Amino acid sequence: MSDPTPQPRIVVVEDDEDIRDLIIGQLQRENYEVEPAATLGELRAILQDKVVDLLVLDLNLPDGDGLSLCRDLRAEGWSVAIIMVTARGSAIDRVLGLELGADDYLTKPFEPRELLARVRNLLKRTRTDTATRPANARTVVIGPWRLDLYQRRLIAPDGKLVMLSSAEFRLLGRFVDEPNTVLSREALLPERRATVAFDRSIDLQVSRLRQKLAAIPGGEELVLTVRNEGYVLASPVRYE
Repeated sequence: MSDPTPQPRIVVVEDDEDIRDLIIGQLQRENYEVEPAATLGELRAILQDKVVDLLVLDLNLPDGDGLSLCRDLRAEGWSVAIIMVTARGSAIDRVLGLELGADDYLTKPFEPRELLARVRNLLKRTRTDTATRPANARTVVIGPWRLDLYQRRLIAPDGKLVMLSSAEFRLLGRFVDEPNTVLSREALLPERRATVAFDRSIDLQVSRLRQKLAAIPGGEELVLTVRNEGYVLASPVRYE
């Protein structure tokens, strides 16, 4: 009997033909379905025509930049996983990419084996996150807040809305999936397991999330730091 679960489809968005072919070859050896795109226009055409699970996205393209694309895709409601490939190595650039919607990043030059590991971990994480939540859940109650899982925003008891960046939403989603459990940086970002222990951008993301949660009484101590171990969502969660 054939496997009813289709192989993940990955689009490699890269205008350098040599680099694009190298990445595609590596992914095809892992039996992924791979589509090439040299421009944002080609990517848009693929997204309209096919179900895509993950993008390997170069930042600099002939008809636009990857950062703007990340922002636009998330604003339009696309949930496709995104690995951003960049020659920019500063922490500010990485944080900006994650804030605008990328799930992970790689800095050029990179080892093909590292890309494969990031792809496997990210696909596993996105599929696991979907599977652990009730199928019809739209919101989840966290302390005094309600989190809208569709529109990616926090809702206060008085109805006030607080918008979350893509990075903040993903981070809070990890906490929601494992409440009252201490999560290391590696557990919060498993797709970046090899480097996250040395990358303090995760601490900046947690700090920004805490500031938003602390906007109303009862939200100040929802996410706690456990010294030398990580962070914990100190609250039960309830799906609605």
